Amino acid sequence: MINRHFSPRTISLLAAVLAILLANYACTTSLSSPIEGTVEPVESSPGEPAPSAEEQPAAAPEEPVSTFVAPTQSVSAPEVPPTQTLPSPAIPEIRRLTLEYPPKMKAGVESDVIRLTLEVDELGNITPTVQVEGNIITGEVIQIPNLYETHFVTAEARIDMAGMDIQPPGAIYEPMTAGQSVKFFWSIRPPDTGLYRGTVWLHLMFVDRLSGEESRMAVSAQIIEIEAVDFFGLSVNVARTSGVVGSIVGGIVGFPFLEDIVKFLFQRRKKK
Repeated sequence: MINRHFSPRTISLLAAVLAILLANYACTTSLSSPIEGTVEPVESSPGEPAPSAEEQPAAAPEEPVSTFVAPTQSVSAPEVPPTQTLPSPAIPEIRRLTLEYPPKMKAGVESDVIRLTLEVDELGNITPTVQVEGNIITGEVIQIPNLYETHFVTAEARIDMAGMDIQPPGAIYEPMTAGQSVKFFWSIRPPDTGLYRGTVWLHLMFVDRLSGEESRMAVSAQIIEIEAVDFFGLSVNVARTSGVVGSIVGGIVGFPFLEDIVKFLFQRRKKK
């Protein structure tokens, strides 16, 4: 039953105001309830003032979680190659060079040997020029670059002597190592009498172990003389002189009437 003192317009206004009041009450109730995930204020101990909103530390942002799994094997930095240092200057190696040869031989029937020895001599001793069992031995001290670690070292020896039969002919090669002696041998035979002069050469060849570059160095050149005599041991000059004298004597002895001339000279001397 509707009250007759209120008109329908008044009743509509009252209903609208009531609806607005109910809506405001509902909003206030929802704001006053705690929100999930909000930071609760830190309770301060008694006697300490509660920190204000400006003094409270800001929450650190959460870091995103990565799903990448680091490998178990560590990756090392690339190795830097060591700097190549130049080799220190090589200390020369002292060696003694000895040459032995016969000064006189019989032509055509006799052969002999020439020896060349290159041996280590740390004391620097010099073999003087001597004659042992008819052979002449000469010695000298030489210095060789000590490059055995970086180069292949080869000794080259040969004899230049015109007219002499030499075996083996040409150059002879022998590899050299540190502290080891090197020896060369030649068999010689003079075909005819005469004086043979020649030169015994010694060279060293160096080949770089890395680049293969070759170099050659002359070490020694020794002059030798060998006299070839005939079967009776006479030299060519003595044989020629003997031949001339023999020809003269033979001519005189074979001259006709030589005996009569001699008798005539003796008879004439007796008469005087």
